[in-house]
Amino acid sequence: MKIYSSLKSKKDRVRGCKLVRRKGRLYVINKREPKYKARQG
Repeated sequence: MKIYSSLKSKKDRVRGCKLVRRKGRLYVINKREPKYKARQG
């Protein structure tokens, strides 16, 4: 999982990416392509 200061552009890389907020952190998850996982904060 990669940590970014901004996730907006990361969400648009591939179809299927979703932004999820968990425990005050923002995550990009993608069930089809797990390599696109990312976290902010």
